[in-house]
Amino acid sequence: MFREIRQWFDPHEVRETGDTPDYRFSLANERTFLAWLRTALALVGGGLAAAQFVTTPAAPYVRTVVAVVLLLLGGGCALRAVDHWIRCERAMRTGKDLPPQRFPAVLALSLGIGAAGLIVLVIAGGFSR
Repeated sequence: MFREIRQWFDPHEVRETGDTPDYRFSLANERTFLAWLRTALALVGGGLAAAQFVTTPAAPYVRTVVAVVLLLLGGGCALRAVDHWIRCERAMRTGKDLPPQRFPAVLALSLGIGAAGLIVLVIAGGFSR
């Protein structure tokens, strides 16, 4: 595990692994990584916005819960992005199948369930000015 984390910061070790893939695949892998970072940044921004601007007189703890959950999802998304990028790069260089990933489904389900819960709160009048 620590070897994999070390590779996040040492791309030379990854480049010495296996054969160099077609540069288009490496660039596509990098674009995917950057898309995940944009998603992480949006989640962190949403968490900070919720912490700053959401008012919930009916349940004051809701603001904190929403903010913390969004911040945790954003941080997890950023860490998952770099881990998946390095694992894909290594797989392409060694000619193995790309690693499966469950994180997009977990993230989508988490956000969907969270959105449904927030819709219920909005309809019930839990958020007001």
